[in-house]
Amino acid sequence: MLTRWDPFQEMLNLRSTVDRLFDQTFGQQMALSQSANWGLALDVAENPEDFVVKASLPGVDPEDIEITYSENLLTIKGEVKSDREIKEEQYHLRERRYGAFSRSITLPKHIQADKIQANCDNGVLTLRLPKAEEAKPKRISVQVSSPKVIEAKAHEKK
Repeated sequence: MLTRWDPFQEMLNLRSTVDRLFDQTFGQQMALSQSANWGLALDVAENPEDFVVKASLPGVDPEDIEITYSENLLTIKGEVKSDREIKEEQYHLRERRYGAFSRSITLPKHIQADKIQANCDNGVLTLRLPKAEEAKPKRISVQVSSPKVIEAKAHEKK
């Protein structure tokens, strides 16, 4: 049986082969570099009294977390330790991240640094950063002047 030569199909086959080569070579290196240093996802909320920052840190010992605050910059650092019980070559799939992490955010208002509270419960780090008095919203009352009276005369119809 004769098959017709299709140059377009040959190009697709070549591209597929090159893609697989790059995935095998650089995909493993990318996975290793991402696991070595990764960012920390945060939720930041504001209410009239304080800012609340939450971060999910499952498997991280609270002793391994370092929190600093200076000049409106909040920094959370830590490390997720690698699993030493299983040898690297025994893995079929490895998606859990490990290694150092760090995240810094600038808060838009002044904070009472000496009153910051940190709590870690069930792998969720919660920070409460109370606003400084000058940063809290102030209610300004509006004075009402005496109402103006407009006098009018009624016109009779003819």
